[in-house]
Amino acid sequence: MNTTVIGKDYVTALRKLKEETSGDILLFGSPTTAHSLQAEDLIDGYWLFVNPVVLGEGIPAFKNVKDKQALKLLSSQVFSSGVVCLEHEVQRGS
Repeated sequence: MNTTVIGKDYVTALRKLKEETSGDILLFGSPTTAHSLQAEDLIDGYWLFVNPVVLGEGIPAFKNVKDKQALKLLSSQVFSSGVVCLEHEVQRGS
C-alpha cells in the first residue's frame, strides 16, 4: 500500500492525486478536511461507522450541505461490538 501525506492545500493535492491514480484514496479521522472535500465535490464514497453509543454532541459528519446528494448502499457489515459499517457510493447527476 502506498501512502501520500498531503499538506495544507489538500483540495488541489487531492484533485491531482485523483487524476494520477486509479486506486482508492482514503481519508481517516479528519472531519474538517472531509467538510472541505465535500464542499468541492471530491468525495466519491463514504464508509460510515455507526457506533452503539449516544454522545449527545460532537462534530457532524456532514456540514453546510447545500444540495441533496444521493448515495447508493454498496455493503453493510455488523461487527460483534455492535458497530455497523455502511459503505456508500456517491451518485452524481441524480
